[in-house]
Amino acid sequence: MQAITDCLGWNNSTDAILVCAGSLGTALLGYNGFREQNLDFAVAFDNNPEKIGYTLHGVPIRDISEMINLVRRMNLRLTVLTVPKASAQSCVDMLVAAGIRGIWNFSPVQLNAPKVVHVKNADLTVGLAALSHAIRK
Repeated sequence: MQAITDCLGWNNSTDAILVCAGSLGTALLGYNGFREQNLDFAVAFDNNPEKIGYTLHGVPIRDISEMINLVRRMNLRLTVLTVPKASAQSCVDMLVAAGIRGIWNFSPVQLNAPKVVHVKNADLTVGLAALSHAIRK
């Protein structure tokens, strides 16, 4: 069991960033299940001056304008994206420029990213619609 855990890297901690510390982003920062899976948020980014400089669930909130340089400097590769539809693609372009290689996308839009960037879409409406349909049967 230990050899499998070591091989898959499940015993290593992975640092991620969160982009947009709104309601969903704040909830995700506070979800303890990520820590149980060795995933930690190193930093979150937002463009709301009322949030910048504060911490949420122990995670510092930085200005989005600092994202490219800070992500590069910290050598971070994983992002959770919770921005509104209108901001999603421009954020992805910044993340790609910063060297991000994985994006968990909660934004309600299909993202355009190079093939080296893995995008996993989390469409909450699809999940709820499927569940709603299932209980009608």
